[in-house]
Amino acid sequence: MKRIWTLAVLVIFFSAVFAQQGDLISKEWDRMHASKKESIKKFNDAKFGMFIHFGVYSSLGGYWKGKNVKGIGECIMRYGEISRSDYRQVASQFNPVKFDAEAWVLAAKNAGMRYIVAMPKHADGFAMYDSKVTGWDIMDATSFHRDPMTELYNACRKYGIRFSIYFNYLDWMDGGDGGVADYKKAHPADKELPGNDQNYGYWSNTWDPSPISFTEYFEKKYKPQLRELLTKYPGMQELWHDMPMKLTRQQSFDIYKLVYSLQPGILENTRVGNDFGDFFIPGDNIIPDDKLKVYEEGLTVAQVKRLPWETPGTMNNTWGFRSDDHSWKSVEELLYWLTDIASKGGNYLLNVGPTGEGAFPEESLKRLKEVGEWMKINGESIYGSSKWTFNHEGPTRVSMKGTEDRESKDFNADFSSADFWFTKKGSSVYAASLRWPEQKTVVIRSFAKLAKAELKKIVSVQLLGSDEKIDWVIKENGLKVVLPEKHPNGHGYVLRITFSGTGSQK
Repeated sequence: MKRIWTLAVLVIFFSAVFAQQGDLISKEWDRMHASKKESIKKFNDAKFGMFIHFGVYSSLGGYWKGKNVKGIGECIMRYGEISRSDYRQVASQFNPVKFDAEAWVLAAKNAGMRYIVAMPKHADGFAMYDSKVTGWDIMDATSFHRDPMTELYNACRKYGIRFSIYFNYLDWMDGGDGGVADYKKAHPADKELPGNDQNYGYWSNTWDPSPISFTEYFEKKYKPQLRELLTKYPGMQELWHDMPMKLTRQQSFDIYKLVYSLQPGILENTRVGNDFGDFFIPGDNIIPDDKLKVYEEGLTVAQVKRLPWETPGTMNNTWGFRSDDHSWKSVEELLYWLTDIASKGGNYLLNVGPTGEGAFPEESLKRLKEVGEWMKINGESIYGSSKWTFNHEGPTRVSMKGTEDRESKDFNADFSSADFWFTKKGSSVYAASLRWPEQKTVVIRSFAKLAKAELKKIVSVQLLGSDEKIDWVIKENGLKVVLPEKHPNGHGYVLRITFSGTGSQK
């Protein structure tokens, strides 16, 4: 009996110790995260950025040994189960001679994007910069002998674009399996990984595994390369972690601390793992609903409310270049993503997958140019904006629940002139429409839901991109606006409704 009592006391003691350690970690994270208020505001004000998936995989374009390998382009090493030695041969032939950092940055800038998230390392482990930690990099393993990341960083600084990086935990070349093997070893009774972790085993390199353990890789390659990048590129906006798999809470927190120690102002996404991170990702090609339901990360409601967020989206259905993916999003669809995400207070990170030669596909460039033309006129409604009382009105409802969902269903939304998306900034509310109406008169019905005292504070209505006087009146069914004859842009329009005082600050 005494033995049982002693054991019980020890269990309680160690449980209390571990709980206290966990609480100390949380408090330390709270302190570091709280210091990033200025960085969070700048991030959230920027609203629109460019993601770039570019690496050895770009040269394969979705094909291996003449066969079409299904799946997203950047993961062809896994889908095709390409051996490490074969993949090294692919790298030796990688020579992106058309790469032009300034052209890439100007394409982003002219599209109205305020930042770029580039890719120094994806899951294949290949460093797209001059790494001193490994020879598995573009300077040593290819004939290109240039450092694309440094050239991009310098071009971003030249043209006033914020530079950021993506850095994957996985490394199929050098032993990075995200701690899956370590987890299985520590939990031998678990024949299957629990719950949503079932597919994690799939992403480990089981077809030609490196003899290096994850722990050794984590300490001797992952952390040193991360230090290298954070030292090499000061002043970054964000660090895009990916595939944390089965990292322990301590490992995720150690990475968060390491990053903070070198760049205290940088924001880390929640894919750093274990609910750490300064902004959350609803999921790839996912727009959360108006209550910010999270499909992927499993964060609590409280965490979601206090964290800014960013949706990464593809230009077609892949991230890394695939020569056979011609399912390009129309300009109207891209503008829908941008306006709907902004209406809910989020950021949109739109991807471009350059070819193996280092050029942006023509279809991407065309779309970026047209989006940029819309942003030159209407960007005021996006940059620095936040959620209003309502985010959307109108008959069209579109559900975006991921890359595969969009690929299987395509995009069949038929927007009407009764569809409006709202943002607010200062004393103004913006109403964006993707359709110019057949009749000049439109009624924005959400305003009928505001208190009469607030409606009396409306002092002007202006069509962005137009100097013409706009006639408007408050009716029982909403704000009635008479539009001019001339269209400022071929893709809908945006109205600025200005209030006196703080009338729009709901």
